[in-house]
Amino acid sequence: MPTSRLDAQLRFIREVDRLKSVLRRSQLMDESRRENSAEHSWHIALMAVVMAEHADTPVDVLHVVKMLLIHDIVEIDAGDTYAYDMDGRQDQHEREAVAARRIFGLLPADQSEEFYALWEEFEAKASPEARLANAVDRLMPLMHNVANRGETWQAHGVTRPAVEARMAPIAAGSSALWDVAVALMDDAVAKGYLAAE
Repeated sequence: MPTSRLDAQLRFIREVDRLKSVLRRSQLMDESRRENSAEHSWHIALMAVVMAEHADTPVDVLHVVKMLLIHDIVEIDAGDTYAYDMDGRQDQHEREAVAARRIFGLLPADQSEEFYALWEEFEAKASPEARLANAVDRLMPLMHNVANRGETWQAHGVTRPAVEARMAPIAAGSSALWDVAVALMDDAVAKGYLAAE
């Protein structure tokens, strides 16, 4: 018997519950435990709503939020690739594209295509919405690292030049948020949370 549209949507919703089990490297700001990818997605979606006024180009906030809520769903299959793991990043896009096809493919065709297009748009960073989405997605882990006195950076030998390179997309989405990122990096180096070189 063919699967109904509602059945497909419910199957997708059950599947994405698994994102709550994907642990990230970042500790919560209170350092009580590591955050999971679902929490990260919620936090940056809310951050985008709050910070949208600081985008360098006006954005459709709902579009940004949709992108942020779906962009990490691929981690259910592909796992969370640590931002500073250069080896893991080599095939990250390919692994995530396969995951996106499978997971979004659980949805009815129109929604599957929409979600895949949103994921690709986020990855390409070409639209104002994607640039703001990437800005908040990069800024949040920086905030976590500073709040945790650089614990994750220090555990992996991450230096200021690596962090600055990773944070660079923030500048394309919001000069105001880039100023915040630079101030956070400066503060982290000054306090010894982040190695200058």
